[in-house]
Amino acid sequence: MATMLDAVVVGAGPNGLTAAVELARRGLSVEVFEAADAVGGGARTEELTLPGFRHDPCSAVHPLAVRSPAFSAMPLGRHGLEWIHPDLPMAHPFPDGTAAVLSRLVGETACSLGPRDAGAYRRLVAPFHGRWDTLAADFLRTQWDGLPRDPFTYARFGLAAGQSATLLTRTRFRDEKARGLFAGLAAHGIAPLGALGTGGMALMFALAAHECGWPVPRGGSQAIADALASYLRELGGTVHTGFEVKHLDDLPPARTFLFDTSPTALARIAGLGNAFPRFRYGPSVFKIDYALDGPVPWTAEAARRAGTVHVGPTIGEIGEALRAAVHGDDPAVPFLITAQPSIVDPTRAPEGKHTFWVYGHVPSGWEGDATEVIERQIERFAPGFRDLVLARATAGPPELAARNANYVGGDIATGSVAGLRLLIRPRLARVPYATSHPAVFLCSSATPPGPGVHGMSGHHAAKAVWRHLRQGAA
Repeated sequence: MATMLDAVVVGAGPNGLTAAVELARRGLSVEVFEAADAVGGGARTEELTLPGFRHDPCSAVHPLAVRSPAFSAMPLGRHGLEWIHPDLPMAHPFPDGTAAVLSRLVGETACSLGPRDAGAYRRLVAPFHGRWDTLAADFLRTQWDGLPRDPFTYARFGLAAGQSATLLTRTRFRDEKARGLFAGLAAHGIAPLGALGTGGMALMFALAAHECGWPVPRGGSQAIADALASYLRELGGTVHTGFEVKHLDDLPPARTFLFDTSPTALARIAGLGNAFPRFRYGPSVFKIDYALDGPVPWTAEAARRAGTVHVGPTIGEIGEALRAAVHGDDPAVPFLITAQPSIVDPTRAPEGKHTFWVYGHVPSGWEGDATEVIERQIERFAPGFRDLVLARATAGPPELAARNANYVGGDIATGSVAGLRLLIRPRLARVPYATSHPAVFLCSSATPPGPGVHGMSGHHAAKAVWRHLRQGAA
């Protein structure tokens, strides 16, 4: 007769592995089952173009991971995870060859925005600067799970965070550089700039840069997942790869099952029918990974030193690109989020060569090819870019969904983050990780606090499972 495990985790992305680690640290027996041939989920690294060029198919830069409350409590450095910081976390170039920058230094960032907005930016971030660990713990959680550590700062942040990026930039800033930089930060949420809470997304990313940087893992994002898996094995846990789970019966007997999957997949595998009737997926992206013959020839000097570069200067252009993706229109002038990890990590490409990572927003399930409009946009700010391309690997929504089953319709956030959907995911419940099946829990980024490689959804889901198991044993 098979031994009854304490927990089985389906999916070996950062949240699934974090949940497994949290339970194994409490002495529980845990096994993880992953359909792909390697762990990672949204944190993987592969040779997508040419031999020796190591690309991140999904996440590449990790401002929320480096000081994540979950990851900080684990000895991941001992298991091979090393963070590398570029000279500048992010640059936001303009057609005249200048750039706004997001620096580790508040003063450098403020000065790059111009004299009319420098003071406004300092005043915006000053109440929260130096309080990252408290803010992160309070906001990377289920918002109704007890009192915040610092209620005053939490409430003060909430007054700004609850606003839309459109309103916050309109009332705080006067010129295009500050408004464009802030809108670009908000666009990481893949929601309309007028949606509630997008101002908070932008502010969190800005504070993360000042407090933690926007680093990359040496060797690629795979290093995060590999470190988590290595630590889990040290704790006695087991990881099975190349094991697709279609039904609960495919898994060994266990007291609980945690799913690092989309809600759709959990309902199908666990036989829960239409368990999440109001859950909605968001728009997608068109992703290109490049092997380059040299560094990107940005006109703006600051962009050549930045790990991340936002391409699409004004709040108007950024807002229109997001609006088109949300409303199902083809991309015309996309806003691009790009990363160039090889400028600080020589392990990513052969000597003298570079990798480059870029995506633009497109509608859910879009089947077109955005290569031309993306490269035309890059050429506006880096003339001669196309001459450096040795190879490219493109992935639209269908390819993204095929690579990672969590990305339904190509939605890399595993669920819309527009408005209250960032807080109420996958549904309104005091314990959003629980389901109608008493032994089945959801631990993916479809649960609070939402998307990003930080492991906090897995962390909180593991706490919910731990409480459930203790109550059952009482």
